[in-house]
Amino acid sequence: MAVSAADIMTSPVVTVSPDADMAEIATVLSGKHISAVPVCDKDGKLAGIISEADVVRPFRESVRARRDWWLGLLSEGDALSQDYLDYMRLDTRSAKDVMVRHVITAATSATVPELAELMIGHGVKHIPILRDEMLVGIVSRADLVTALARAPAMLV
Repeated sequence: MAVSAADIMTSPVVTVSPDADMAEIATVLSGKHISAVPVCDKDGKLAGIISEADVVRPFRESVRARRDWWLGLLSEGDALSQDYLDYMRLDTRSAKDVMVRHVITAATSATVPELAELMIGHGVKHIPILRDEMLVGIVSRADLVTALARAPAMLV
């Protein structure tokens, strides 16, 4: 019998709301030792997903250089107030601003090979698992590797 998503998924799933701020998202990712978190609306429906890469993206050197260029253009040689500079450094984005909205998902019946194909084919590391359009679990690449280590013959 083939191993399915229901057999290896993490459930219940840690989620955040679309209004969660970046500090809250970072705290969830860090505190739960996870690298992505689904975003669910108040009815529990999947709205998107946020990964560690989405959280750290504004801290990349290229983004900072572009922001510094804009700040220089805005100031036109005048010193900007420290309050304004501090505000510009704050990350005021919320989950709905940064989440990936087109999420690759699978059903609880998806097999390990099907999940692996989805991950590789779409370049994703996490697949939310849905039952009747409701989030019931999540499968990571680590879950696939663990399943392979436990029962390689059962995966086909």
